[in-house]
Amino acid sequence: MRRKSHRPTSPLPQRRGVDPVHLRLPPEGDWPTVRDHLVERLPVVAAARIEAALRDGEIVGEQGPIAFDEPFRPGAHLWFHRDHPAEVPVPFELVVLHRDEHLVVVDKPHFLATTPRGRHVVETALSRLRHDLDLPALSPAHRLDRLTAGLAMFVVRPEERGAYQTLFRDRQVRKEYRAVAPYDPELSLPRTVRSHIVKERGVIAARELDAPPNSESRIDLLEHRDGLARYRLRPLSGRTHQLRLHMSGLGLPILGDPVYPVVLPEPALDDFRRPLQLLASAIGFTDPLTGRERRFESRRALAAWSDPAGWESGA
Repeated sequence: MRRKSHRPTSPLPQRRGVDPVHLRLPPEGDWPTVRDHLVERLPVVAAARIEAALRDGEIVGEQGPIAFDEPFRPGAHLWFHRDHPAEVPVPFELVVLHRDEHLVVVDKPHFLATTPRGRHVVETALSRLRHDLDLPALSPAHRLDRLTAGLAMFVVRPEERGAYQTLFRDRQVRKEYRAVAPYDPELSLPRTVRSHIVKERGVIAARELDAPPNSESRIDLLEHRDGLARYRLRPLSGRTHQLRLHMSGLGLPILGDPVYPVVLPEPALDDFRRPLQLLASAIGFTDPLTGRERRFESRRALAAWSDPAGWESGA
């Protein structure tokens, strides 16, 4: 087996909690300069922008800034900060519920992505926490959808991340969610839903196939009024959009869901009205490092239940 090459520590600090881009030059090539290679390698970046970054010392190697005419050196490491378009601030507080030398647990608001991805880079829980808590090595133990509010867990030390990720992979984390959806008096609850879910890259909606189940959700009715109900959802597996898809399949689409049962036009990034009424409300597990039993609970409420008129009006 080929040994994994060691990546040097970046000489550039994070910027607002976002890591610099790391590139390694190819082991061989006939580019006269680093500039020539980057212009060819990064066609989505204008040559003029690359040249300006070189002149301003924004692209650095292990020995410092890369000169405009620096010769191409096979295998050299480079770092730079990517230009990100301005992001719409998510105007909701990210609440830290717990912090110790191993874990940070937060109560994430709706519309805030967990980790940088696509159009959401700085306005993410990870970037905010790294910056606000001065924890540049913080990493996610799992991922919570941008539209879902509630508990998200992060690991302080990189060397401990695997232990906590293994808990989620091996289904050793007891997860509970709350949801608001239509009430169907003809539907017998509680029940367990099992199906085979597939999620294709680049396709917004997951779908269910007629195949052996790879997902399982426990669904309980907590209370109902005025045609709506509040549900407790317990996923026993971790497929993308699993709870949303299972609820929709029962004829109980979660309020505010823009994907199930029908994919709706994507709202503007500054439209924070009528959030998805799904909340990661509790997580429990045996800590793999300390052996202690841990349980965390969200302090958030779902607006469609606590203030139905306000949620419906988008206030």
